[in-house]
Amino acid sequence: MGPHVFGAAAALPPERVHAALGRPGGGVKPPLRVGLTGGIGSGKSTVLGMLSDLGAAVIDADAISRQVTAAGGAAIPVIAKQFGQRFIASDGALDRALMREHAYATPAARQQLEAIVHPLVGAASDRQVQLALAAGSRCIVLDIPLLVESGRWRQQVDQVVVVDCETATQIARVVARSTLTAQQVEAIIAAQASRALRLAAADIVICNEGLTLAQLQAEVARIATAFGL
Repeated sequence: MGPHVFGAAAALPPERVHAALGRPGGGVKPPLRVGLTGGIGSGKSTVLGMLSDLGAAVIDADAISRQVTAAGGAAIPVIAKQFGQRFIASDGALDRALMREHAYATPAARQQLEAIVHPLVGAASDRQVQLALAAGSRCIVLDIPLLVESGRWRQQVDQVVVVDCETATQIARVVARSTLTAQQVEAIIAAQASRALRLAAADIVICNEGLTLAQLQAEVARIATAFGL
């Protein structure tokens, strides 16, 4: 059975939303752990914000990654030792632009960086999950960009939600919001899990193609209802 699709590609009735979660009638037994992922420019962060607004406890792996690579972050001394001080900016944080260029040009360097950062992100995420559980959260959403690539995360979530769109749309969105060129965005997309692999891992797909913000909010709200929010 394939994933259930929401958004521009389909409009499912509520009973099929609940069936997608294996919880007839939407009777969610908390806490539900949801892994949210999607390629760069897919709109994943926007969906995460919407789920947060609807009451989900959200754990943002990207934000944690930025924290551990900020000035004084736990990853900084290890990165400086592994790659050299030139990869640390004058403010003491990781020089993200320089590291991005190096990591995407050198797969081994990217793997070395991930070996430093990912365990720190995983440990911090685990701590945040425990805090959310202690607070009685009904639904915990983990925003995990590398959910498909990592063998660690899939076993820790009940459902995988993939935010999807066309590759050309990803590129256009990222170029419009950042200083990256189309070629740089293409390199980032090529280094991530393929669109096909993400879709194959999904229980639920939000097709964020051609939707207005209000339409996307409506799709997210329908899913959130089935999540018990």
